[in-house]
Amino acid sequence: MRIIVVGAGVLGVSAARHLSVAGAEVLLLDHRGAGTGTSATTFAWVNSHRKHDLDYHRLNVAGMAEHARLAERLPGPRSYVPSGALVWADEAGEERLAGDVARLRSLGYPAHPVTREEAGRIAGGVRVPATVTAVAHFPGEGYVLPDLFLANLLSDAERHGTRFAPGEVVDIDDGPGGVSVALAGGGVVRGDRVVLAAGRWTERLAARAGIAVPMVTDTARGSQPVGLLGYVRSPALGLRCVIHGPGLNLRPAAGGQTVVQALDVNALVDPAAPPSPDGEIAATLARRFRALLPGPGPAPRIDLRVGLRSLPADGHTVAGPASARSRVYCLVSHSGITLAPLLGRLAAAEITSGREQDLLRPFRPTRFAGVRRRDVEVDQRATAPGDQ
Repeated sequence: MRIIVVGAGVLGVSAARHLSVAGAEVLLLDHRGAGTGTSATTFAWVNSHRKHDLDYHRLNVAGMAEHARLAERLPGPRSYVPSGALVWADEAGEERLAGDVARLRSLGYPAHPVTREEAGRIAGGVRVPATVTAVAHFPGEGYVLPDLFLANLLSDAERHGTRFAPGEVVDIDDGPGGVSVALAGGGVVRGDRVVLAAGRWTERLAARAGIAVPMVTDTARGSQPVGLLGYVRSPALGLRCVIHGPGLNLRPAAGGQTVVQALDVNALVDPAAPPSPDGEIAATLARRFRALLPGPGPAPRIDLRVGLRSLPADGHTVAGPASARSRVYCLVSHSGITLAPLLGRLAAAEITSGREQDLLRPFRPTRFAGVRRRDVEVDQRATAPGDQ
């Protein structure tokens, strides 16, 4: 079976790897390079923290477990860290945090309150602010080092036979004799199946094949897909887990760095005019980070990176063909880091065996068939704290 995978982010590379392991002949195409889209600007938190839809929650829980299994098999330096996560709340957030803990525990998801002192020991070299009045620990969560994770996946995919090539896909034709993919510059590639894992470009490319996959595509200042990450080069924090606080989220990064995220400043970010390293947004992140340091020291040095999320319009994963006869398999998710190992495996199983995977049944692109674009309910919670 010849399969063309369009998009070399974490979902596309994971699917290519699993397809190659299953014996398929796989061509992986990307017009910008592996991991240069949303995968390069992700907070990379592995969780099912505030996935209110039960089917989506179950999918993400399975994704967390798949990360642990894959980490034991994937060659290369370890890129998945089952660190657990802490959520800090001030008085304004106490009720929400207590509700989250109660709801998750009712679902069998590990979650429990901890004291400020316990939180300090779990977190490592960080000071718990005096304004924090409640803390919860979620020991089953973790994070990945996204650049390393994707490099490991791609290396293993190529080891199993995936061929990775540059190529900008401009059209997909699902014809009676197979699928053909037209490339910018006039080239055409033919195969038996296409896996469309093009992230935020999915809606446009799917439409070329007559498939409706509505995405939130607005990239103006403050729109839902727009996000900002800060990479703290110094000082080193010695952080040991993911932390979500009232003003700042943090996770460890490679080389002793820390990734920071302040969701409330996203509304100020314009991708067309990215914030400067000496501007007000950078100063806000530095001030909030500085407040967490245990003692005096130099001003933090923070690099900023603007990202655009891959966000299906209803906030949920899209996985599957557009119809029983379609040879185009769509794969896009707002929870790409958490779900990449699982979605790659399940999609490969469906494509190579023809057997439907139960976990994917609620997430077919067929749910958008015949629905007008303006009637798709946009999930406004998709960028709230804990919903990444």
